[in-house]
Amino acid sequence: MTVYPEPEGGYVAMIKDLPGCITQGETPNEIMANIEEARQLWIETVYENGDEIPLPSDAL
Repeated sequence: MTVYPEPEGGYVAMIKDLPGCITQGETPNEIMANIEEARQLWIETVYENGDEIPLPSDAL
């Protein structure tokens, strides 16, 4: 997961191994909760569509 501060305030987070899995939040706690929800929804949607869920990369 990568977290970027937004110039206007707040944060954006993305999970590199899950293309399109991105979210935003106002605080570090909010961004952590939001990215977990986004990850779960991403995996659920990919699974329901019958698409392949990628394995995690080795990069941190």
